[in-house]
Amino acid sequence: MLNDIESIKNLAQDEIARAGSLKDINDIKAKYLGRKGLLTGKFHSLGSVPREDRPRIGRILNEARNFIESLLRKQEDIFRASELDRSLRSRQIDVTVPGCFIPAGHLHPVTRVLDEISAIFVSLGFTIEEGPEVELDYYNFEALNFPRDHPARDMQDTFFISDDVVLRTHTSSVQVRVMEKNSPPLRVIAPGKVYRCDADVSHIPMFHQLEGFMVDRHIRFSDLKGVLELLIHRVFGRDTSLRFRPSFFPFTEPSAEIDISCVMCNGAGCHVCGGTGWIEILGAGMINPRVYEKAGYDPERYTGFAFGLGIERVAMLKYGIDDIRLFPENDKRFLEQF
Repeated sequence: MLNDIESIKNLAQDEIARAGSLKDINDIKAKYLGRKGLLTGKFHSLGSVPREDRPRIGRILNEARNFIESLLRKQEDIFRASELDRSLRSRQIDVTVPGCFIPAGHLHPVTRVLDEISAIFVSLGFTIEEGPEVELDYYNFEALNFPRDHPARDMQDTFFISDDVVLRTHTSSVQVRVMEKNSPPLRVIAPGKVYRCDADVSHIPMFHQLEGFMVDRHIRFSDLKGVLELLIHRVFGRDTSLRFRPSFFPFTEPSAEIDISCVMCNGAGCHVCGGTGWIEILGAGMINPRVYEKAGYDPERYTGFAFGLGIERVAMLKYGIDDIRLFPENDKRFLEQF
């Protein structure tokens, strides 16, 4: 076997020296080192060698394989360098031709607004929490003081998966989940997707909402007003005015709708604000004691506020967009404006 190994080694060396291309090198590699190669066959024959001679023959086989692989690599490098040199010499490069423009990606306007608002609340010490989009009826409605026969359920056109499972209609469900697992004080925002059976120029079936709430001892309505004023002034500017109108939400009491002076006409009156000079922006209020009872809090000890706003609505006002359906269409002509 030793003579055969030496013969294979010499034959491979001669063929590598005569090779004229990368294809020849690949053929030689397959001939000697492939699965059915000449040298590989000698490895398979080791079983027929006397046991005491196997270590020595095995070592010689490995040395032969390493020798052939080394010669192949060197010759392969020579051919690759030669091909690259030939390619560079034959290819003419016109350095005056303008380069190809690669468009840069950027954040979607909804993502930009969501990140901006989230950063404002994080700077105030709020934490960010998330919850499931496929939600139990209990967290989406019942724990927020929406009993099954409550007429307020009709205010939200809901996608029902089953009698007890829905696509969440608001991120207020996260409020209940967080309160169940944590004790006050709490300062939390819950941004995310929500779903409602609605579609027109100002509504889409899937949109983004940000719920925020604060629970502690001695939280007052004036604290809510202060937080929302700061938010509106940072998003729309310090000249933007706010007004609070009495409203109704099952999970807050008292409740309010918050309007801002029209960002299109600066409060003078236009078609966007219907000539009133005001635009509704979000809903808020003091957390209803019944929500505390569901979460296991003592309503005599703790107070707090909650608010919710639609991110697409803020983006429409901030960027002067008149059709909410533009956001999910992914029209590059629209998106490239931001």
